[in-house]
Amino acid sequence: MEPPSASPRAGRGPWQELLLSLLTFWNPLTTAQVTVESVPPNAAEGKDVLLRVHNLPGDTASLAWFRGETVAPVHQIVLYVVDTRVITPGPAYSGREIIYPSGSLLFQNITLNDTGSYILQIINRKFETALVRGQLRLHKPSITSNNSSPVENADSVVLMCEAQTQSTSCLWSVNSKSLPDSPRLELSLDNRTLTVHGVTRNDTGPYECETRNPVSADHSDPFTLNVLYSSYHQGANLSLSCRTASNPPAQYSWLINGRPQPSTQELFIPNITANDIKAITVSGKCIPGASAVSTVVRVCLPCRKPASLSASLCLS
Repeated sequence: MEPPSASPRAGRGPWQELLLSLLTFWNPLTTAQVTVESVPPNAAEGKDVLLRVHNLPGDTASLAWFRGETVAPVHQIVLYVVDTRVITPGPAYSGREIIYPSGSLLFQNITLNDTGSYILQIINRKFETALVRGQLRLHKPSITSNNSSPVENADSVVLMCEAQTQSTSCLWSVNSKSLPDSPRLELSLDNRTLTVHGVTRNDTGPYECETRNPVSADHSDPFTLNVLYSSYHQGANLSLSCRTASNPPAQYSWLINGRPQPSTQELFIPNITANDIKAITVSGKCIPGASAVSTVVRVCLPCRKPASLSASLCLS
């Protein structure tokens, strides 16, 4: 980073007196090209952040930074006079800010209280004034889960709102709305953990968490659950059918958990359970020496994770 040209000094000089008088009466200066960029865009507490000014006009006479949404003397952080390179701290100066000749403002060892809006006031040699706004943010929160692919009616899911600082309040939303009043939704005392009991296919989300402090609010990216479910349930009947175009007609054979089944085109399994079915293999033989391909089908039963079913189909 570029070094500052001077150190802050106390007292009020002629430029500051002039600046205060211009806060009420001023002519607008065109600053369409002047922008303020936060580097990095989202910083961690305790690190340094630079509000970098781009395309500062060449006829700039003075620069002043203010904290908040309004330009008022009480909110002034620092004033820099270009010709004399004199830096004068304001009432909002904390001792951790450094202004550069380019107008950029460095924050050292940032805290939660530093987050929010800032205004750069630019005065040129014609005493025309312009305001450019910047924003200082900490890392936005993120959502983590103990199980991103739960099974319907079998699993519960714990969602955690991970924030860079602990001194913030946390709000949850689902499908862009406030959390519904439901006995299956449980919040921790600090609102940072959301538990979804007995998850269903309607609980996919997306979920978002928002962290707030007195001066700013930040949203996490949406988080969506991949809820696994099936139209089958324990005790239901399962019917599987295998078809392939061939001449002469193919002959099929089935294996359930390695055990041979009747040689038919369709396989009927009554009263299925997750423990009974681990793998089903079907093969069809058209003519001697015919080749085969394999495909994988997933079936999910509510009482367990999906079982893998493999099928070998005859090529015509």
